Amino acid sequence: MNNGASPNPDQTVDVQRVVLLIEDDEAVRRSLQMLLHWRGYDVRSFAGAAPVLEGHTMDDADVLIADYRLPDGDGVSVLRALRRTGWKGKAILITAFPSPTLMEAARAAGFDAVLEKPLRQHELIGALAG
Repeated sequence: MNNGASPNPDQTVDVQRVVLLIEDDEAVRRSLQMLLHWRGYDVRSFAGAAPVLEGHTMDDADVLIADYRLPDGDGVSVLRALRRTGWKGKAILITAFPSPTLMEAARAAGFDAVLEKPLRQHELIGALAG
């Protein structure tokens, strides 16, 4: 039954977008996965870079959210590799170790945003929407 009310744009996305999340900290990964799922995103999460780089997980992904420091690489290298394959989606880097050098490398690799940990929900949602 439709009561005529529109969904709250702050809570959901109009079209379900696929987000690829790479975060090695299980608690952070799970928290982000739940937040994004609640917001209407289809989230595929991984603890490291290898499964993403070895498979075809990006074929239908709209967004990459990657931690900078991973046990088997780093988020900047992941995006560079994906860009070489022709992937053109939005990319967000998350890091607990921001620096001017990292910011420059992230922008050069094609990241749309770099967010510092601990993440603030509104900043992540804003980066996804922007």
